[in-house]
Amino acid sequence: MSLLGLVRHLTEVERYWFQICLDKRPISPVLWTDEHPDGDFDLVDPALVEHDVAQYQEIVKLSDEIGAGYDLDHTFHRPRRETELYSVRWLYLHLIEEYSRHNGHADLLRERIDGRTGE
Repeated sequence: MSLLGLVRHLTEVERYWFQICLDKRPISPVLWTDEHPDGDFDLVDPALVEHDVAQYQEIVKLSDEIGAGYDLDHTFHRPRRETELYSVRWLYLHLIEEYSRHNGHADLLRERIDGRTGE
């Protein structure tokens, strides 16, 4: 686990939920593949930090644009899970939880680096 891995993971989470699930775009995850299901964490290249952060920023901007086009009560299905129904409201709450968890992970990594603990 690394800070860059967390950025890459959140990039893929945004792409998956907004582009693939909500907007039904005919694309596949980029960092999660059959060969490397944890490629977002496992295939981190420190030389690509600027690229990965820029890609994250682009994906979040696109997610914001996509989300603005849907009412909170709009419902959708995930690929290969057609019996499960999700709302845009649920999606936003899910991402709040996802970001909260990973911000906590980032804080633990920071604590290991600088030794400071929060109060």
